[in-house]
Amino acid sequence: MMSTNEFEGKYNLKSPGVKRLMREANELRESTEEYSAHPLEDNLFEWHFSIRGPPDSEFEGGIYHGRIILPNEYPMKPPNIILLTATTQKHGSHLGASGQHSWL
Repeated sequence: MMSTNEFEGKYNLKSPGVKRLMREANELRESTEEYSAHPLEDNLFEWHFSIRGPPDSEFEGGIYHGRIILPNEYPMKPPNIILLTATTQKHGSHLGASGQHSWL
């Protein structure tokens, strides 16, 4: 389980967003064959993830890496998701949960 001691003094441990991120980090602590996700050791608001492309899709067999940047207002404001693995597909590689692209 993620320790609150490692975040004391750095984050407001009473903040709903911090509580939620710590809970989510604990829930996702064990990786699976399909995905892994975890916050950086020194930044609870930046996560790295890897996901396996779904079977029977154009992404099958691929492993895709990315970053999730969470705003201080999380969960009231959506995160930005940045796909770091280059693909040849015509899909956006930088999305927010709102569906808006940062380059528009």
